[in-house]
Formats: sequence, structure tokens, C-alpha cells
Amino acid sequence: MAHAKTSFVCLPCRASYKQPYPGAGHYDRSCPRCAEPLIHVGSAFAAPRRRDNAAWRVLSLLLHSGVRFHKSCCGGPGYRPRTLSEARARMAYARTNGEPFAEALVRYELP
Repeated sequence: MAHAKTSFVCLPCRASYKQPYPGAGHYDRSCPRCAEPLIHVGSAFAAPRRRDNAAWRVLSLLLHSGVRFHKSCCGGPGYRPRTLSEARARMAYARTNGEPFAEALVRYELP
């Protein structure tokens, strides 16, 4: 039987690693390239190309805001902004309405 895999990301190296799903509380992993801590991003994550600067900036913003890419009951992680303008619009909405960034960033549409 195959073990479930999940993704970890190193933002400085712009690298993603699929690894066996850790047990509860066992998320401490280090990047094999730079030894910096990896960020657990979830099993529904698809890494952008290493040269796609804008996509990595959006990903960094999402991860630092607490947004992850875990599968939902419908299969995928749900909406995630792909461009800086989409992310900025949601963050401006959050600032104006007092909503946490993590919640505003995953809104499919803004009211």
C-alpha cells in the first residue's frame, strides 16, 4: 500500500518536495539544498515554475498569511489568487473590513 504524500516548500530555493505525510506534530523538515526549514503546504499543492517570479511572490504572500493547500471535500484546496493584483485586492478588502488575511485571500469573489 502506498503512503500518502504531501508537499513541503523552500521559498529561498523556490523548490517543492513531495514527502510522506508526517504524523501529528512532525512537520519539521529541512531543505536538502540550503538546510532552511521547509513549509508544509499540503497535498493539493502544485508548485510554480522556478523562474516565475510573480507566482513565487504570490505564493510567499499566501504562505506567510497562513494559507495552505489542503484537499477539501470537493477534491482541491479551493480558490487561491494567482496574480499579485488578485492578492492585493483581497488584502485591501481585508484591511478595510477587518477580515483576517488568510480568510480574504481564499475568497473566490469579493463582495
